[in-house]
Amino acid sequence: MEAVEGSLPLAVLDYVGIEYGESAAESIAGAVAIAQAVEAAGYRRYWVSEHHNIASLACSAPELLIAHVGARTSRIRVGAAGIMLPNHAALKVAEMFRTLLGMYPGRVDLALGRAPGTDQLTALVLRRGAVTDPAAEFPAQVGELLAFLGDGFPAGHPYANLIAAPVVDERPEMFVLGSSPYGPRFAAVNGMSAVFAHHMSPELAFDTLRDYRQRFTPREDDAKPYSAMSVLAFASEDDEAVIEFEAARTLTVLNIRRGVREPLRPEHVRELARSAEFRAKRPDPTRMVTGAAKRVAERLLEMRELAQADEIVVVTPGVGRERRKASYAAIAAAWRRAG
Repeated sequence: MEAVEGSLPLAVLDYVGIEYGESAAESIAGAVAIAQAVEAAGYRRYWVSEHHNIASLACSAPELLIAHVGARTSRIRVGAAGIMLPNHAALKVAEMFRTLLGMYPGRVDLALGRAPGTDQLTALVLRRGAVTDPAAEFPAQVGELLAFLGDGFPAGHPYANLIAAPVVDERPEMFVLGSSPYGPRFAAVNGMSAVFAHHMSPELAFDTLRDYRQRFTPREDDAKPYSAMSVLAFASEDDEAVIEFEAARTLTVLNIRRGVREPLRPEHVRELARSAEFRAKRPDPTRMVTGAAKRVAERLLEMRELAQADEIVVVTPGVGRERRKASYAAIAAAWRRAG
């Protein structure tokens, strides 16, 4: 893996949330401000997710967001975590990311997911009604993508003469996403880097990433295992801000279960955060890391060691953008002191 000179082994995964009362344009401008802030703080990567049919998110076209953010930053790696491969043709993904590499050489990441990032109906519409089994087709899709990105097809293959244009001399740094053991195991068997979503499946994260390292089979002689783990985290010296972050996450999870996909109302977050019932039973600390920056950084470093991971990807949804920027900066500064 190529590290940005002087950067920390930290990344940010941004859902590009639309805050209550703001427009999509304001949300995208806010995403640029987040990327610039974490670049200044020394983070290695800024990633956006791919989700569809959710009114509270502006990340349905991650490749466009990468291009937009890349033009307004200068050093930080930019990418998608991920591109949900079942929604796309492998050739088109290769073309998009080679184009991005033409714009930002040495700065583009591509993490691949096998889930659709949406509901079943939307997935069918994205695939023009085709009924597919993403789990069964994922290995072949990854193989096609790697071939278009430079591995090449075997002689006689029907795609052997196709070119993913523009032709560039590099490929994006590639990862396989997972919130179950499948993704890291697929990455290990195929000699690829892995990202595990602790923020979705914390009970599986450490064992799964340690298993990835043990199973890793190099595709090239000098290849080594490389993994990252995404963690819900928020740092602040203000206890009320911490509680509001926890309340916002709790409401987000409840809304997902209810099928509500609208931006959170700040007054609803504050109402929950101030309730005696919520304060008496705070969220499970094994699912997120919150509190003063020193404590957060030390815990993230400990988690990285437990998972035998190379990087931590910080996920901080559901609070005001200025609070998020302050949290990212505080975590980076405390990480330097602790690490």
